[in-house]
Amino acid sequence: MRSTLAAIAALLLAASVLLMGNGLQGSLLAVRANGEGFTLLQIGFLMSAYFAGYVAGCRLIPLMVRNVGHIRTFTALASVASASALAHVLLIDATVWMVLRAVTGFCFAGLAMVIESWINEKATNANRGRVLSIYRMVDLGSVTVGQLLLSLADPASFVLFAIVSILISISLVPVALSTAPSPRPLQTVNLDLRRVFQVSPLAAVGCLLAGFASSAFWSLGPVFVQNLGHEIRLIAVFMGVTILSAAAAQWPLGAISDRVDRRVLAFVVTLLSAGAGLLLWTIADRSAVWMLVGGGLFGAFSISLFGLLLTQANDYAQPTEFVALNAGLLLLYGLGSIVGPLLASQSMQWFGTTALFGYTMLIHALLGAFALWRLTRRPTAAPREREKFIPTPATSPMVFELDPRRPDRES
Repeated sequence: MRSTLAAIAALLLAASVLLMGNGLQGSLLAVRANGEGFTLLQIGFLMSAYFAGYVAGCRLIPLMVRNVGHIRTFTALASVASASALAHVLLIDATVWMVLRAVTGFCFAGLAMVIESWINEKATNANRGRVLSIYRMVDLGSVTVGQLLLSLADPASFVLFAIVSILISISLVPVALSTAPSPRPLQTVNLDLRRVFQVSPLAAVGCLLAGFASSAFWSLGPVFVQNLGHEIRLIAVFMGVTILSAAAAQWPLGAISDRVDRRVLAFVVTLLSAGAGLLLWTIADRSAVWMLVGGGLFGAFSISLFGLLLTQANDYAQPTEFVALNAGLLLLYGLGSIVGPLLASQSMQWFGTTALFGYTMLIHALLGAFALWRLTRRPTAAPREREKFIPTPATSPMVFELDPRRPDRES
């Protein structure tokens, strides 16, 4: 394991710096757009554009890598992403920002795919689970730090956009100077969404709805806190608490899911997510403390849903379907993430700021009802057939190549 960590240390460093910049940029743009007077619907479109670009990148980047290689692809995408971060302050216009946000999403999809394919190449069959867990901790930890950087300067100034650009540019260094041979070319996974629904209707519908709710939080959570009249520092703390709670809940929920029917656990987790949304909807505007408590509960349960649903689907899948199935679920999650900010922003515009979490409460309640219905339609997977839960980030299809539950991997 030590030799593997030494081999991927530079990649993990690049991923950490990159994710830090991306975490800061998402919240920064939401706060700055709100401060510039963009309508809530315009902010919703702005954030949806990122996820649209991300989905497109996951499908098209493998072609780019096959043509020019991993390092050149990473260098080009990081350069464009860095320039895009700075371009936001040159022309403050909703339509221009939407285009820039879509470009950023496309670039970050490719950057994640390159890093994850490289990490996969260095990991061994014996330590893939531990490597994936470390990568997940790097993911959540870096995004949390990115949120906290929001309080370093006034979002109305140039400074934070410069920091985002600097972080993205610095992520180039470990990759560009690497002497390790490039991994194998990326492969575009052949998706069959009909098969995904056949294997696990709950996971298919659940990932779509989880995308609806999760993207609404990532996109509009900073606006929610800002419109309640709180200072920038509390926006950073709220987002950070939510993400750290998600990190803390991953392993306890995973351990429980290995021992019970995952559909039952999915039902319970969605109800708890709905309860957290109800708390934030009804009393977050009365107390900063209750707002942080609600954010912690929301993060612990809502952000954990994707990994739980992924594992539930694999309980019923054929071994050879692992990558294609999970890539299909990630696509559904991405499609839901495109729509989520639009619906949430419209809800906020119609019913007020706190309606953001009234919206997530409704989405989670619908998912809970569907999970309850699915319990009546299929018997529980036998214990020997259950896959072990492993916390998996919703980053790119390449992360599933790293997952040790994939049985059809070459040694």
